[in-house]
Amino acid sequence: MSAQLTFRDVTLGYDRHPAVHHLSGEVVLGALVAVVGPNGAGKSTLFRGIVGILKPLAGVIGLGDLNARDIAYLPQTADIDRSFPISVYDFVGTGLWRRRGIFGGLGKSEQVKITEALAAVGLSGFENRPIGTLSGGQMQRMLFARVLLQDARVIVLDEPFNAIDAKTTADLIALVRRWHDEKRTVLAALHDMDLVRLNFPETLLLARSKVAWGKTADVLTQENLLAARHMCEAFDDSAAPCIDTRSQAA
Repeated sequence: MSAQLTFRDVTLGYDRHPAVHHLSGEVVLGALVAVVGPNGAGKSTLFRGIVGILKPLAGVIGLGDLNARDIAYLPQTADIDRSFPISVYDFVGTGLWRRRGIFGGLGKSEQVKITEALAAVGLSGFENRPIGTLSGGQMQRMLFARVLLQDARVIVLDEPFNAIDAKTTADLIALVRRWHDEKRTVLAALHDMDLVRLNFPETLLLARSKVAWGKTADVLTQENLLAARHMCEAFDDSAAPCIDTRSQAA
């Protein structure tokens, strides 16, 4: 199958200090990929690079024929300002912005789509609730509803199942499977290895650098997981900035 995302010796980081170091590989069209690794492994940094929030320090992230509105991004809930005065309905409706524009009005068809998205994630009746009143599980359902509205070809989910109950996890995993069945490309950063083994056929094990990438059963071995932990523990945050010597030579 053709590659939808390609990573060619990609380094990502902050103030030229790498958080993801020299990653190469590809994600094929319609893949369902778990990205796992210890805390500080660079999973969120990688996702910010994919969606364009963070530019590579070196290397190239190839998006093929994708543009910004072809990629939907579900950030960690910690990145959402829950004190912002916005209702659940209006927040979910922001999923239409890329196609309608920030100042585009909501016609009847758009209002129906928002209502259907809320129903699909089990939030019917929550339309007028301020987002700050939602529980953790309800917040995740709302974020998934916004992703549904984006109708994107590539979906990037950063820790989508953290600190939520089993019922919510099962409901949202069903949505992920639906996207996979629709041949959308889905990447999810996860910590629960049992969840990964049950639901994700492909896994990237990251520890600032790639430890392993391939079929989940081949990647999530005790040897690889131990290597990932040791790699993160050994990483020196005070190391010198990453310099792309090849571009200098050119």
